[in-house]
Amino acid sequence: MKTFDEIIRERRSIRHYNPDKNVTKEVVEQLIAAAVEAPSWKNQQTSRYYVVMSSEMREKLKACLWSQNQITVKDAPVLIVTTYVKGIVGFEKDGTPSNELGDGWGIYDLGLHNALLLLKATDLGLDSIVLGLRDAEAIRALLNIPENEIVVSVIGIGYRSQNSARPRRKEIADITKFY
Repeated sequence: MKTFDEIIRERRSIRHYNPDKNVTKEVVEQLIAAAVEAPSWKNQQTSRYYVVMSSEMREKLKACLWSQNQITVKDAPVLIVTTYVKGIVGFEKDGTPSNELGDGWGIYDLGLHNALLLLKATDLGLDSIVLGLRDAEAIRALLNIPENEIVVSVIGIGYRSQNSARPRRKEIADITKFY
């Protein structure tokens, strides 16, 4: 069994997927089950996932991505659109922002959820990539995403067809100040 540190170090943004290996709905449900264990503002759990597995819908969704991203997930068997419900987290009951971040807490919570999803994918032997260059309104229309949700990313899930080197990471001393 891999340690948590090993899983963290193994996770990569994969840009080439094996077209002959599928991912089951049950496996995707395991990814989302891991994601929902993440903390969220006042436990509001505003993260949402739109899972596209059929080849017809994947092609339509890929058309909503910028051209390079279409190539990146060309053979990914699963595409997951991530959103969060706006106007809930980061606000008081009367609707005023709790601090200067306001609705930014929704995207923060979604990022925490997505990080666990990505790590669970690695834990299960899957590969992933998070794409942000997309046409949010085209995705909203395609998947019938409500107006009260913000489309954030598209996550490609599958099995790599090529290995990817671990990119250099900044040193702790370069990004941290201790007081």
